[in-house]
Amino acid sequence: MDKQQIAAFGEELYRALRECRTLAPLTERAPGITIDDAYHISLHMLEQRLEHDGERIVGKKIGVTSAPVQEMLGVFQPDFGFLTNAMLVADGADIPIAGQLIQPRAEGEIAFRLKHDLQGPGVTEEDVLNATDAIIPCFEIVDSRIRNWEIKIQDTVADNASCGVYVLGQNAVDPRDFDLPELKMRIWKNGELHSEGYGRAVQGNPLTAVAWLANTLGELGIPFKAGEIILSGSLAPLIPVVAGDEMRLELEGIGDCSCRFV
Repeated sequence: MDKQQIAAFGEELYRALRECRTLAPLTERAPGITIDDAYHISLHMLEQRLEHDGERIVGKKIGVTSAPVQEMLGVFQPDFGFLTNAMLVADGADIPIAGQLIQPRAEGEIAFRLKHDLQGPGVTEEDVLNATDAIIPCFEIVDSRIRNWEIKIQDTVADNASCGVYVLGQNAVDPRDFDLPELKMRIWKNGELHSEGYGRAVQGNPLTAVAWLANTLGELGIPFKAGEIILSGSLAPLIPVVAGDEMRLELEGIGDCSCRFV
């Protein structure tokens, strides 16, 4: 795919984001699109947000890391996207769907806050642990600019890994005090227990997922920066949400996180 096509798709996705509408899958219109093409499209979309809207990068996210999410979406390898300051929602806040989101789904995750820079390749789980200031309970509200979530890996990669907004809980703890694969998460929807999951759902260990992302981005010359938030992937299946829904999760022994959709 040439630079002109990449730019055209990136701008189309940016406009869809701002106009809260969906597009036909890119893989349907450009069957030869590669994952590398898709990452370049995603970067062009991101550039539009930074240039036109004054957003700034505050972190990164890993997507499609757990088996339940892979099976739900029919996408069987991880991907990544970027977090900007405009995507952060306060714990317990109302999240308006109209004018901001299109077809949102909630994911319960463990967020990592970094205390120093980290760049691959060659990053290990121990390197990630040493670079982490704290872990935080988190909801990522994924959203797709692709019609009816009809995505292949190239579609979600191009669409900033289907990221919408994210919510960080108020409790931040030292990850060294916990067995991360055995961390248990419970998720409630409208007051009823909806699902449960463990840290091991994310590539066996959230540290493994974050190391993978550091190494993948490192090959593209993109580092993790001190202070950034890294979302490590969903511990349970995605949960569709509509206006009126209330979501809460608890990361056992650490704390909770909540939001409402209006």
